[in-house]
Amino acid sequence: MDDRWNEGRTNAWKLWEEIVPLGYKGSYGIVSAYIRKKRTSPRPVTAQPPAPRVVTRWILSRPESLTEVEQIRLKAVLADCPALDALTGHVRSFAQILTERQGERLPEWLDAVRQDDLPSLHTLAAGIDRDRDAVIAGFTLPWNSGVVEGHVNRIILWNQQCQVVCL
Repeated sequence: MDDRWNEGRTNAWKLWEEIVPLGYKGSYGIVSAYIRKKRTSPRPVTAQPPAPRVVTRWILSRPESLTEVEQIRLKAVLADCPALDALTGHVRSFAQILTERQGERLPEWLDAVRQDDLPSLHTLAAGIDRDRDAVIAGFTLPWNSGVVEGHVNRIILWNQQCQVVCL
């Protein structure tokens, strides 16, 4: 009877009619009391799954910066989804290559990505491959174009302001 309850069958009379032909010898009153008890008993509390945005933040954060509870919850989410677990490993190793300026490890990372069935990462890997030498240099060399990009951004904003004033 619990299986039928879990399927959404909550009418005591219909449940009683269903189990009598199966050999049930009890009265309708017993079935009714059982269903009444099920209706009024507290339901087990289940943890709400974390929002995708929260899981994304956990994956993109340094593991040591997560609280113990966040680490446990992330571990549970990753245990339920092997593809997300593999993605997390790739994201974190890519972040390490980027932040520790280890561009020489990029080909190894690209090979590891291609081993897993993660189409979105395959797209990223193909894009990186098109400019592999430049990406490796960007991950390895100490120079960057940040100052130039800042000047370009300032010029674009200035140009947009001039257009608004001229209109």
